[in-house]
Amino acid sequence: MRLFPALLALTATSAAAAPPAVVTDIPVTGSLVAMVMGDLGVPHVLLPRGADAHDYQMRPSDAAALQNAGLLIWIGPEMTPWLDRAATQVARGESLTLLSVEGTHRQDFGTGGNHGDHDGPDHDSHDHEGTDPHAWLDPHNAQIWLGAIRDILSKTDPDNAAAYAANAQAAAAQIAGLDAHIKAQLTPVQGLPFVVMHNAYGYFTGHFGLPAAVSLLPGDGAAPSAAQVAAIRGRISAENVSCIFPEPSSNPQLIVAITEGTAIRAGAALDPEGSALDQGAGLYLAMMSDLADSLANCLNEQQ
Repeated sequence: MRLFPALLALTATSAAAAPPAVVTDIPVTGSLVAMVMGDLGVPHVLLPRGADAHDYQMRPSDAAALQNAGLLIWIGPEMTPWLDRAATQVARGESLTLLSVEGTHRQDFGTGGNHGDHDGPDHDSHDHEGTDPHAWLDPHNAQIWLGAIRDILSKTDPDNAAAYAANAQAAAAQIAGLDAHIKAQLTPVQGLPFVVMHNAYGYFTGHFGLPAAVSLLPGDGAAPSAAQVAAIRGRISAENVSCIFPEPSSNPQLIVAITEGTAIRAGAALDPEGSALDQGAGLYLAMMSDLADSLANCLNEQQ
């Protein structure tokens, strides 16, 4: 009988040490959170592999996951407008909006060629005429977010604060190492223009000293008109663009319309949101490496 109180105490201690149920919006966020959580837990990613982050219809299972969540970590409504209302009305517990984290470099769509620093102004407008939400493509932002994720996990689960701190430090070191590697990899092609499918690469090009990419689509999912295709072809010719980069969901006919009769090459598909990759802690590093490899492999052929 005297063992019973001890058993209750052990059960209570174990329950208190359990990490929160964490829900994230997109695979990139899930990867950063998984890096910090380590072996303590696996975040639930709402966006399935291959789905469109900007235009997703939440399922009943997603609403249930939010209702049971102890912590929601997401980029913000600029990236996933479909989560905005649910984030305020459904999710319980703590919430972290990464674009609002202090120190995050934010910029508008259409900027990002060779900005070279993180001192630009903040912007609060919406959609493809306002703040570009793809801020994780600047590794400096990803490192800042690791610290914010560590802090909110430690707040909700103080018993495991030391583990979160160690994991975040190790992940930041990995990202710093990859950052240095990509900078060296892309230095030889810094002056070469290229075409991408949509306007999502400003943070990447700015951080790594590349020219701002020529964007084929005016916004996510918007098909270009014949006049816009003709204008892009004219710009490609005028600027001596050598590479166009599709994305996993690109329309092959659109690539043909742009490249037919020109010397421009189609590079490997770029996946700035990691939508086609296996979800998990390794996704962020793999996504950034793949972007750099695809750009370098095609652009180096122009040298």
